[in-house]
Amino acid sequence: MIRLGVNIDHVATVRQARRGFEPDPVLAAGLALLGGADTITIHLREDRRHIQDRDLYILRQTLPSGLNLEMACSDEIVQLALKTKPDQVTLVPEKRQELTTEGGLDVIGNEAAVAQVTQQLGSAGIDVSLFIDPSIEQVEKSAKLGVRAIEFHTGSYAEARGRDAVAHQLGLLRKAAARAIKLGLHVHMGHGLNYLNVQPIVRIPGVEELNIGHSIISRAIFVGLERAVREMKLAMQENFPHPEV
Repeated sequence: MIRLGVNIDHVATVRQARRGFEPDPVLAAGLALLGGADTITIHLREDRRHIQDRDLYILRQTLPSGLNLEMACSDEIVQLALKTKPDQVTLVPEKRQELTTEGGLDVIGNEAAVAQVTQQLGSAGIDVSLFIDPSIEQVEKSAKLGVRAIEFHTGSYAEARGRDAVAHQLGLLRKAAARAIKLGLHVHMGHGLNYLNVQPIVRIPGVEELNIGHSIISRAIFVGLERAVREMKLAMQENFPHPEV
């Protein structure tokens, strides 16, 4: 069974619109777990646009396991990670002006910085995953850095239009996943996945975990978070009746 990591960043986005106390991401994490989430994912950005330091500290205190912290290779955030010790850190690219993460981390172009942060976190007993595009070269460089897992950026797949374009993106993901598995890496995927496009992703051999946020939080506005998570878990089942792509 593929694990589901629920990203609760956008619960914090709504809270920060008023700089208040609600809705509370910590409460959201509890509801997501009741709905069947396997892990909780948060992205502590340098500009603190949604998740705040306090959220990280409280979630670490209240979640017995399964806390995945997305973060850039920032000295300040690295120190927070070393102090709070999430179960997993996923290193991602980050630009102040972007609305959401626009692509995978360029491990090749930023090898020295990624290697340094990976070593720091690994020495503290924190599992490290790298959020990368489905590129064989990026996979191979990630493996050389000794990380436990990689998470493929599925944004290009989610944005593809037309059967041929979708098939092309799925082909890239399949090939990159196969290479990662051969190199001993655990394979995760995420970004832009929703109830309608997730099925072809779960059918890619070797995928162990999906991280999904925006679609689940959007659905939760209408049906509640527990149900929204439960419905995503159902959509992720391999025999769910979505058409093959």
